[in-house]
Amino acid sequence: MRFDNVSILSVAHVDGPHRVTSAEIEDRLAAVMKRYWGRSDLLRGLSGIEARRFFDPGTQPSMVATQAAEIALERAARERNGFDRQAVGVLINTSVCRDFIEPSVASLVHSNLGLGPGCMSFDLGNACLAFMNAMAVAGNMIERGQVDYALVVDGECARYVVEATLDRLAEVQDEQTLREQFATLTLGSGAAAMVLGRAEGSDGHRFRGQVNVAATQHNHLCRGQVDHMRTDTQGLLVAGIELAAQALEKAGEELGWKKEELQQYVLHQVSRVHTERLAERLDLDLDKVYAVYPEHGNVGPAAIPIVLSKSVEEGRIQPGDRVAMMGIGSGLNCTMAEVVW
Repeated sequence: MRFDNVSILSVAHVDGPHRVTSAEIEDRLAAVMKRYWGRSDLLRGLSGIEARRFFDPGTQPSMVATQAAEIALERAARERNGFDRQAVGVLINTSVCRDFIEPSVASLVHSNLGLGPGCMSFDLGNACLAFMNAMAVAGNMIERGQVDYALVVDGECARYVVEATLDRLAEVQDEQTLREQFATLTLGSGAAAMVLGRAEGSDGHRFRGQVNVAATQHNHLCRGQVDHMRTDTQGLLVAGIELAAQALEKAGEELGWKKEELQQYVLHQVSRVHTERLAERLDLDLDKVYAVYPEHGNVGPAAIPIVLSKSVEEGRIQPGDRVAMMGIGSGLNCTMAEVVW
């Protein structure tokens, strides 16, 4: 999938205000982990996650997605003089977390932002890949002239599922349950938003396209509900990395990727093991990877735009850089995309 006339006008993120350390979480499960595993510091030891961010109790995904969207819309207005939010033709929400089963989170954000009646809104769900999938949907709509501008948002509020999992695991009576639900404790909260529009001959932030590869025979490896998630951590790691290798080969063929020509790798990050093993298998230079997992954990589909936004803010990405965006989502699916900043 290639785009000729699509650009990212802006990207923004919002961090949760409360820093919750892995040491705090380990303290709550110390007795259980010592009983089954003989030590209580395995969350930090296995994941490399020192902390994650949470929003205030009761915070809804639409609230933080709206905050990120406001920042992105303001930045888009500065990027393109004369841009007005009423020109947005489609708003797509991609969060795993939801305010309600219905209506859509997108409809709530649409109302919060005061977007016009001609702006379509809907939710798009595909685990941790949803934001990248929404970029492709929006890009296609822009490329074909259906809309001039698109807004993609995501708000992840992991506090509830982590707290529910901690309460459950504190009373667990078998190692299998502890092992299956332990990965839930890596989740963090955050929000992100992106405005896309026509390239209009501009030099910046060109969205060149993306590739997708599926291996849905592995859909059983990670399954989540509102209050818990069960994960075959090792199986997911192995299958996901092999799928990523296939996607990278496809990106080389369709997007013309050569590793030496890519300045930054924006990765969906689950843990240290996942990030390092992925880089090793794909022969990626870790110096080109901005690691957010140590302080933010796994922020689901918001992770990739958060990494992109933080990388831009901290000057890691410069104008003209070719940026590879890489994500793996339970299901399993893998998407890789390129932006020329």
